[in-house]
Amino acid sequence: MEGKYTNIHQDLIDACRNGDRNAQFRIYKLYYKAMYNTSLRIVNDAAEAEDVMQESFLDAFQRLGSYTGEGSFGSWLKRIVINRSLDFIRKTKEMVSFDEAEHDVHEIPGDNMEEQILLQVEQVKNAISQLPDEYRVVLSLFLLEGYDHEEISQILKISNQLSRTRYSRARQKLLGLLNEKRFTNSFSPN
Repeated sequence: MEGKYTNIHQDLIDACRNGDRNAQFRIYKLYYKAMYNTSLRIVNDAAEAEDVMQESFLDAFQRLGSYTGEGSFGSWLKRIVINRSLDFIRKTKEMVSFDEAEHDVHEIPGDNMEEQILLQVEQVKNAISQLPDEYRVVLSLFLLEGYDHEEISQILKISNQLSRTRYSRARQKLLGLLNEKRFTNSFSPN
């Protein structure tokens, strides 16, 4: 079994190849959440991520014949979602005005640890969303999706060195945004 990946959902994949709508729905249910989250981290907008994810599934079902079993079905599908998400960013980059929506982050009174952690997670998400696309995408692919710089360079069609540089700059900018937020919060009247 050289090069082939034994997929635990192979029966569903085969049924999808034969046009079985029920099997397509089951595949969708199995992978929806993970693929949505992948798209959301890249496009940075919940409604757009939903659209990209839906289009990705349609694309995947149409191109199911090109899935060769090299690697897992989930990774093959994730690659489609990532490419669709990147296409969305490229298409909208010229059209989008960068009017930032105001984010009111309120301090949570009391010392409930879980609430404080949730606030910190929101602050990190907010800071990541403020990164320029090229930084946010590399940071998301590396930290959240688990791709290495070689894979990122292939996905984005950039050099390995540029991937590393963007990741390094993204980390620095992210830390700067988080430190700025802490500095601002420490001087806000409450």
